[in-house]
Amino acid sequence: MTITALIVAAGSGSRMGGDTPKQFRPIGGTALLARAVDAMTSHPAIDAVHVVVGPDQRALAEAALAGRDVGSIVTGGATRADSVRAGLAAIGEDGIVLVHDAARPFCPPAVIDRLIAALKDADGAVPVLAVADTLATGRGKLDAMVARDGLLRVQTPQAFHVEDLRYALGQSGKASATDESSVMVAAGLKVATVEGDAMLEKITTADDFARAEALAAGRLVVRTGMGFDVHAFEGDGPIMMGGIEIAHERGLAGHSDADVVLHAITDALLGAAGEGDIGQHFPPSDPQWKGASSDRFLAHAAALVRGRGGLIDHVDCTVICEAPKVGPHREAMRARVAEILVIPLPAVSIKATTTERLGFTGRGEGIAAQAIATVRLPG
Repeated sequence: MTITALIVAAGSGSRMGGDTPKQFRPIGGTALLARAVDAMTSHPAIDAVHVVVGPDQRALAEAALAGRDVGSIVTGGATRADSVRAGLAAIGEDGIVLVHDAARPFCPPAVIDRLIAALKDADGAVPVLAVADTLATGRGKLDAMVARDGLLRVQTPQAFHVEDLRYALGQSGKASATDESSVMVAAGLKVATVEGDAMLEKITTADDFARAEALAAGRLVVRTGMGFDVHAFEGDGPIMMGGIEIAHERGLAGHSDADVVLHAITDALLGAAGEGDIGQHFPPSDPQWKGASSDRFLAHAAALVRGRGGLIDHVDCTVICEAPKVGPHREAMRARVAEILVIPLPAVSIKATTTERLGFTGRGEGIAAQAIATVRLPG
């Protein structure tokens, strides 16, 4: 049976203020929407993920989801029910659908497991938490206390048999609803409850964002990767180093543009992310990379880190050569690397050394570079 996740992200996020809807704002360098999608795509039981956004939000969604495996980005409607109907039109006629809010970016896999299991004996299933606070009615003063026995806080994702949810939405007509379980219950269908999770708290206010930032930071693990590259001198200059062209009487041999700095940093980032090495991603045997600009390799490695919800904290590269002199070009190289990686300039270090005339670099036969990258990735 096909299991599809439908991420609803068509809201304006007006309560947050600002020009950018909250679902496209970053937490720990990754947009809320992207984090919600990652939680679904990383679960082995989910076959496909579709996203519903507002009429003017496609470009924002495409930017936030770059590099992610999303089945489609669908334009939603004026109400939540309209948006869900539009999303359902993009998926199959049967199977299971998990409808999830983009404003709940941290979904534990165990919640998804419980929801899917509950559908064996129900038309739908929702995660819930008991109400712990004392409840009351009143404006400016307490009028009456409300018994909290039996009251539940309903979260998302919410799981349904596709045909049952379609039926319930058809029965609801133009009635407004805050979630899909409401229309299911109104249509007389059975909705089971499973244990929810505090991680599924909805992000609505600026304070919620601050808490989410702290949570994201606590869920990230610091990882370090190392990279090394070497190219021999060959032919006439100039050479590419650190993403900039440097005048030199001799060029460097290599299948691409032979940029030892960018190659070493690329390998360091790939190592930190556990993504192999530069040769696996850009094989020298593949003619499409002949003469290629190495900024493409570095940008690819950075995208892999961010695609896993990671952050690039710092890169440090040491160039090993007798010539050319690195010092006059150091700041331009730092700026170019920072630009490619989209990180602050202080997060990039470029330095140089020699081997005191020893070895192939000491004899002026080529240039070497070694790099280290520090990233934070979900643990």
